[in-house]
Amino acid sequence: MEVRRYLLVLDMDLLALDDELDLEPINYLVAKQEREPCEVTVLSLSKTPRQRLPAMEMLLGAGIGKFPVAPRPDHDVSADAQHRMNLAVRHLKTIGCRASGVISDEDLMMAVRAEARAHDYDEVIVATGLQGGSRLAEGLRLDPVHRLRRRLGKRLTVFRGAPVTG
Repeated sequence: MEVRRYLLVLDMDLLALDDELDLEPINYLVAKQEREPCEVTVLSLSKTPRQRLPAMEMLLGAGIGKFPVAPRPDHDVSADAQHRMNLAVRHLKTIGCRASGVISDEDLMMAVRAEARAHDYDEVIVATGLQGGSRLAEGLRLDPVHRLRRRLGKRLTVFRGAPVTG
């Protein structure tokens, strides 16, 4: 029996996302596993989106010619990505999938492109809170998810939760 290969891209905890989306991502993978054996590579993104500053703060900064800088998070994003990956792999093994994981510090688009070039996947599943761009970019279909859709077509499945905050 042929094993289907999936790339599962996460920028937030799978179980938290699953809870937010009424178990939709996990149910999707369970259904895939029930049809035929699956092998899932979890790609955990450690790069977090830049924090956005409030518009008023930006306007005030522009008025005096100095733009404020958003503070960097003081937690270890690599450790978060490792923990997220380990939990997802464990959960996928529990539902019967063969699972492994990899961490990337690239943005969504670059990480998926690099991993998809390195390995042959039947489907790429992006389960993310990362919105990947401005509303304008999304409206113009220039955000990472739309760009991936143009590249991968029907091989891309997207589950979106609430935006990740830094």
